Amino acid sequence: MTAETTTGTIEATGSCCSPTGSRHGGAAGAEPSGTTSVYLVKGMTCGHCEGAVSEEISTIAGVTSVKAVAATGQVTVVSAAPLEEAAVRAAVDEAGYELAGKA
Repeated sequence: MTAETTTGTIEATGSCCSPTGSRHGGAAGAEPSGTTSVYLVKGMTCGHCEGAVSEEISTIAGVTSVKAVAATGQVTVVSAAPLEEAAVRAAVDEAGYELAGKA
């Protein structure tokens, strides 16, 4: 189970994905551009946890994509520029979890 949040506008179809499951406007499987960081978050156990962490981190300025995986505790964040770890820590704390650091 994973939760992923992508910020930006959704195309007129009302869906962020095409019928084939790929993102509109890009090649299937293409990663968003920017800086990718992977963090380790303690305490996530389910999809609700993943969603809460993803939602809070996605509010940080410059974040374009967040993918949280409870099974591994890893949270992958794509942003326009490198993020301050303090901002990520504050977002994770707000969601009710603990940031252990970068994975």
